[in-house]
Amino acid sequence: MGAGKTTIARALGLPHVETDEDVPIGLFDDGEAAFRAREAEVVRNVLDRAVPVVVDLGGGAVTIPEVRALLKERATVVWLDVDVDTAWERVRGTDRPLAQDYDEFKRLYGERRPLYEEVADTTARDTDDVVLAAAGVHVERGALGRLEELVPGDGAVALVSDPQVAGIHGMDAQLALGTRLAETHELPPGEEAKTLPALDQLWQELRLDRRGTIVALGGGCTTDAAGFAAATYLRGIEWTPVPTSLVAQVDAAIGGKTAIDLPQGKNLVGAFHWPARTVVDPALLETLPEPQRLEGMAEVVKAGLLAGEPFWELPDDELVRRSSAFKAAICLRDPHEHGERAALNLGHTFAHALEAAAGYEGLTHGRAVALGLLAALRLSGRDTSVVEEVLRPELAGVDRERAWEAMKRDKKARGGEPRFVLLGDDGPRLGVAVPEEDARRELDRLIA
Repeated sequence: MGAGKTTIARALGLPHVETDEDVPIGLFDDGEAAFRAREAEVVRNVLDRAVPVVVDLGGGAVTIPEVRALLKERATVVWLDVDVDTAWERVRGTDRPLAQDYDEFKRLYGERRPLYEEVADTTARDTDDVVLAAAGVHVERGALGRLEELVPGDGAVALVSDPQVAGIHGMDAQLALGTRLAETHELPPGEEAKTLPALDQLWQELRLDRRGTIVALGGGCTTDAAGFAAATYLRGIEWTPVPTSLVAQVDAAIGGKTAIDLPQGKNLVGAFHWPARTVVDPALLETLPEPQRLEGMAEVVKAGLLAGEPFWELPDDELVRRSSAFKAAICLRDPHEHGERAALNLGHTFAHALEAAAGYEGLTHGRAVALGLLAALRLSGRDTSVVEEVLRPELAGVDRERAWEAMKRDKKARGGEPRFVLLGDDGPRLGVAVPEEDARRELDRLIA
C-alpha cells in the first residue's frame, strides 16, 4: 500500500479494475482471513475475463497462495518498488486498517517484500515502466546477451537478420539464443527486405512448427518484414523483434504493425501481429553510424512533439525508454489504429509519398519523416525550428507528380483525398482534410 498502484493504473487509460474497491474495508471487522478469502475470489473473477485488463491489486493480495498461483499462470505482474518510509508517508493518517502503526507497517513491509519479489515479472519505478511491461517491451542495456531467457516460450527459434547486422551482432545473438536456435535466415538490406520476392524466399526457407518463434534482429525494415512473415507463416507464429537501430527501438518494432511495400506505396500489405516480447538493448546503438542515428531521431522528435516533451534532449537509455513507452501506451489503447494511434502518423503522409516517389531508393525513411514533419508543422501553423535544428532535413530529389499520386493512394486517404495528422492547441488532430492546393504546395516545398 502507498506504492502508487492506483495512481499509475488510472494514468494508463486502459480498462482497469481496483480490487480494493471491490473488497470492502469493513470486511476486516470479521478478521483478515475473511477479507483475504473475499479478495482471492475477486482476483480469480477478474483474471477469468476474456478481455485484457489492468488489475490494481491490494498490497496484501499476494499473501494468499491461490492468488500467487493465479498471477503466475494468467498475468504479467509489475512490482512498484518503493521504500518503506515513502509508502508510510503516503498512507499514514488514512483509515486503512493496516496503516495505523508505523512499527506494524514496517513489519508488514518486510514480511511481504519477498512475496513481491517472488511473483513479479518485472519491477517498475514509474508509469513508463508499467506501460512497457504491459506492452511486452523489455528495455535493458545488455539485453542481447540474455535472449535465450527473454524470448518467450520453449520452442525452436529462427533468427532473421540482414547481412550487415548479422556481421555485427549476429554471432552474439546466436550464442545468446543457445540451444533454442534452430535456423538462421538473411533478408536483403533496407526496403528491399519489404518486397514480395524477399518475403517469399523467407517463407520457403522457414522450417519452424507452430511452437516456434521468429527472432527479428535488425532495423525497421527487418522487423517489418520478419514480423509479417511471422503473422502469415503457418497462419501465424510468435515473434520477437530485437531492434538494432534507433528508429526500430523507438518506433518500428513497437506496437505490432508489420508490413511490406508495393510499387504503388509503402506498407500497403501487412498485418497487426503483436510480438510475444520486444527486446530493446540501447547498447546496440553504440555501433550505429551518425547518419543512421539521425534517421531514428526523426521518430524521437515526432514522439516528443506529440507528447509535448523534449525526448530528443535525453541521454540514449532514457531517450529510448521514454520514446518507446510513449508509443507503446498509444498502441495498447488503440492496437488496430481505429482512433488515437493514427496520431503516430504525424508527418508520415508526406514521408511515405516521398519514399514511394523515390522508388524506395536514395531517400531514407528517417529523412523522409523529417521532411514530413516540416510539412505537418507548417500546415499546423507551428514553429519548425526543432526539426530544422535537430534533424537538419535535406530536400528530396523526386518527381512531384509521382509523389502526389502516391500521397492520394496513402492508406489514410479517403476517396483519393489525402488526410493528415496536424498539431492543434490541445494535441494532435486526426484525419484532417486540407485543401488540395495547400497540400500540394507543402509537398512541393519538400522537393528539390
